Amino acid sequence: MVELYLYNTLSGKKELFEPAKAPNAGMYVCGPTVYGEPHLGHARSAITFDLLFRYLRFSGYKVRYVRNITDVGHLENDADDGRDKIAEKARLEQLEPMEIALLYADKYRYATDRLNVLRPSIEPLASGHILEQIELTEKILDSGYAYVSDGSVYFDVVKYAETHDYGKLSGRILDDLRCNSRELEGGADKRSPFDFALWKKAAPEHIMRWNSPWSDGFPGWHLECSAMSKKYLGDGFDIHGGGMDLLFPHHECEMAQNAAAGAPSARYWVHNNMITVDGRKMGKSLGNFITLDQLFEGSHPSVAQAYSPMTLRFFILQAHYRSTLDFSNDALKAAEKGLNRLLRAYDALNSLKPSRSSSFDVAELERKCFEAMNDDLNSPVAISVLFDGARAVNSACEGRESLSAKDIEGLKKLYSSLLFDILGLKAGLKTEEQGSSSELTEGLVNLILTLRRNAKAGGDFAASDRIREELKQLGIVVKDTKDGASWEYGLKTDSAD
Repeated sequence: MVELYLYNTLSGKKELFEPAKAPNAGMYVCGPTVYGEPHLGHARSAITFDLLFRYLRFSGYKVRYVRNITDVGHLENDADDGRDKIAEKARLEQLEPMEIALLYADKYRYATDRLNVLRPSIEPLASGHILEQIELTEKILDSGYAYVSDGSVYFDVVKYAETHDYGKLSGRILDDLRCNSRELEGGADKRSPFDFALWKKAAPEHIMRWNSPWSDGFPGWHLECSAMSKKYLGDGFDIHGGGMDLLFPHHECEMAQNAAAGAPSARYWVHNNMITVDGRKMGKSLGNFITLDQLFEGSHPSVAQAYSPMTLRFFILQAHYRSTLDFSNDALKAAEKGLNRLLRAYDALNSLKPSRSSSFDVAELERKCFEAMNDDLNSPVAISVLFDGARAVNSACEGRESLSAKDIEGLKKLYSSLLFDILGLKAGLKTEEQGSSSELTEGLVNLILTLRRNAKAGGDFAASDRIREELKQLGIVVKDTKDGASWEYGLKTDSAD
């Protein structure tokens, strides 16, 4: 097995990943609350943990990947005094809550399929595990860290903090929460404003409700992840993942619930950072909330063109998962060009004539790539090393570098493994279902440029020039650089210059 180091939020440092039952590895990731269209934030989390899932499997682990779907219990705010997000959406659209959950769960799956995100091993629904959540609530009540109030059950944070380190994951301090408790004010039936619901008594008009020992009601949001991760991965499983926005209160509350029930939590806590849009936090009130459909269709006012799912995936992977990622049209266009450059270099390897020896160290390239991936999934560094390889391939096509047959095969294997198996990118043309006509155009132009490069490498410069001029007649301007040819749309001309 490789020596993979992951940043553990719990310890605040990178740690060697050592699963409890190697070669088996268990990973639980908080999935979507399915009440709205999948958006950029969903994409980043899905791609981050798809990268981890792929790399663990590539490294020889047998991974059980559990990603839940929240279809009940997630209230509009975290103070337990709002409406259930699914139920509120159902009321607005005059549909059954389960219609809403199914509709948006399917949209989420379709969007992540387009992003080439692998399906998890298990995808449990919160509504399908009510009994497990009731049983967990009973255990916490028996331990003395919860109380019943008017048919609802709340976790007693103050009592828990007397004997446990509440805040050890998020760094929140209970005294600070007391000082800022106005932000966390909830129902009048709670002993403290920062107590959270394990079970909520349903109001008369609430549609989603189940029988329990305490009332007709529904489980709290935090409870589902504790119950389902325990059911499918056991106590003290390996990796718990999710977005940084879930660190508090969601994941902190999960840890508290687990400890109160006498069960250890996950050993490694991994969090991806958020996406901003032109330097600002993404939000509907700011007008910069972009759904994935709007991005793929180019239909949002702040999106200059349609971008392919693979362009978005590559854009996300070009930043480290723990860093803030700023979305902009310029950044997407740069990602589009960068991805095309790597794919063209991979295609060129298939027609490159080998030399007797190599002037480029392919083994060192491979070492750097996997050294980066083992260093907390440092995909941007690995990608930058692949660009070094692309430059060597382009130089070899132009006769300025030499690559032996062995090293050409080594590069093919490296690009295939890293680009496609690990980073999850796709090569070749997209089908109509997978992409737009702009993707088809892009693929055709790249194919033509590959033929032009092959002609140039074979010494047929007249054919190379002819292809460039004919593309120019179609409004496509080809520019030859030291890193190979690039292209962009220009003005269509009536005759050659």
